[in-house]
Amino acid sequence: MKAIVIDQYGTAEELHETEMEIPEIAADEVLVEVAATSVNPIDWKARLGMLKKMFAWTFPVVLGWDLAGTIVEVGKDVTSFKIGDQVFARPDIDAKGKRGTYAEFAAVKEDKLALKPQEISFEEAAAIPLAGLTAWQVIVDRLKVKKGEKVLIQAGAGGVGIFAIQIAKYLGAYVATTASPRNNKLLRSLGVDEIIDYHTTSIKATLSDYDAVFDTVDQIDEGLSILKPSGRLVTIAGQPTEEQGSRTQSVSSWWLQPNGEELSLLGKLVAQGKVKVIIDSTFALTASGLQAAHKRSESHHAQGKIIIKNTK
Repeated sequence: MKAIVIDQYGTAEELHETEMEIPEIAADEVLVEVAATSVNPIDWKARLGMLKKMFAWTFPVVLGWDLAGTIVEVGKDVTSFKIGDQVFARPDIDAKGKRGTYAEFAAVKEDKLALKPQEISFEEAAAIPLAGLTAWQVIVDRLKVKKGEKVLIQAGAGGVGIFAIQIAKYLGAYVATTASPRNNKLLRSLGVDEIIDYHTTSIKATLSDYDAVFDTVDQIDEGLSILKPSGRLVTIAGQPTEEQGSRTQSVSSWWLQPNGEELSLLGKLVAQGKVKVIIDSTFALTASGLQAAHKRSESHHAQGKIIIKNTK
């Protein structure tokens, strides 16, 4: 199969096309022919070698942690899916670095899969898993946002932020976010109640008495400063210090846990029009396509998700 890989850590130019063996699936896995994947900041951070302490991969490494496609093979213990099902997923991270989704085929465990609603495209489905699940697990599971609460979501125009805003609004929260002015129109269309231009204004000078903060930019002290004494903060960008953790507020970090059931719930909200998928740009599953997509993500100018489409 065709795959886009890196043979060493470095710039986007390290991404190149090669031929690899189609993954052999375990009894609890399915093989998916990938129709689309997406690029997340973790992709280029991994490409740069920033995850070396977490994952001892061996080159060549196939990056990518989102997929949407069609099942072409099913393991003997799989009961909930069949050949021909259109699915989407955030697969587990492979310990050897060989099973990323920048490839024509990918193996996925049954419990990480969700059926793709007919109402959404493969490209839209591929935009959801990593960013959408991260947002869902922080807003719903960790912060436990409730109707009427005030929530700050940092960097609202990013992939995670766009989903987090919509999930919080769906739950009935008052939502503030930080962003550049060029993103205001998009954020207002998603229902944001208050936008702070982080270039010119400190959140501490504008916000107070908040119930929850979703920190995506490693500004934990700033987030804590606007919380109620009983408020909650979850960060996906840093690690709370002992001093930060000793305050009256609840402070914790979170790393996404792939979950097919939660992904299915998200897919239904998208299909019902209650959550929108915002796609910034689409590139081909080629070396040049992935290089351009990584550069787009690294520019921090993307509004929404960057999609990679397998045009065969």
